[in-house]
Amino acid sequence: MAKLRITKRKVSGGTLAFIGYMLSPLSWWNDLFVNWPLALACAWVVSWFYKPAFTASLILAYWLTNVLGFVLMQKGGAKIISEKDQPYSRKCLCRDLAISLLYTLLIVVLVKTGVIGPIQDTVRKIQDYVHKS
Repeated sequence: MAKLRITKRKVSGGTLAFIGYMLSPLSWWNDLFVNWPLALACAWVVSWFYKPAFTASLILAYWLTNVLGFVLMQKGGAKIISEKDQPYSRKCLCRDLAISLLYTLLIVVLVKTGVIGPIQDTVRKIQDYVHKS
């Protein structure tokens, strides 16, 4: 029975760690196909109601997905390794925030250079491109 409980703990810890990895910016494809679309979708929803909030909501949503990813990886890994839950330390949070800050700078550059923008601008660019073709 104890072995079954440890196995369930390891499976749930592995699931948390996997979800956390998918949300973390530890590899470019996770960031490109998971965090960016989630953050952009959130920013589009916010900018639909208040267009000037696009950049701020994009950055906030991106930060939240990254930090949540790191927290879930930490919690999942701790569940796999130990038999007791361990608290998420301030040091871990600071490290996770610093990594997220670096990626945030990339987002700001992409917004400022016009690579990404509010949904209305994106739709307009697509329509202009289609009409030119």
